[in-house]
Amino acid sequence: MAESEKITINMNVVDLGKVDLLVDQGFYSNRTDFIRTAIRRQLETHAEEVKEIVTRKSYVVGVVRYGRKELEELRDASTMLDVKVAGLLVIADDVNAELVEQTLASVQVKGVLKANVEVKSAIQKL
Repeated sequence: MAESEKITINMNVVDLGKVDLLVDQGFYSNRTDFIRTAIRRQLETHAEEVKEIVTRKSYVVGVVRYGRKELEELRDASTMLDVKVAGLLVIADDVNAELVEQTLASVQVKGVLKANVEVKSAIQKL
């Protein structure tokens, strides 16, 4: 299973009570199981829309990782990237802000960005 992120949601007490009833009756193992199932069903319902957006907006879906070597090769080739990720973007710890500024024209992440503080700050300024 892919890496997961913790989210927090607010529910009204009536909806929460209904979820707890379903858990108590064995439909779901716990509240989290209910929420994951509901999210997956909604993603399945909107799968075509997501596919269209990904295609139209040129997003990469999944996990994308850039390390120092890849970014140095881009810099040396005078190539700038527009990075669009739906999922997880990882910028390796050996990458610094200067290298990011030299190689990434823009970064859009729908999901999670994992990078050191210096690199995250540089990306926010793009």
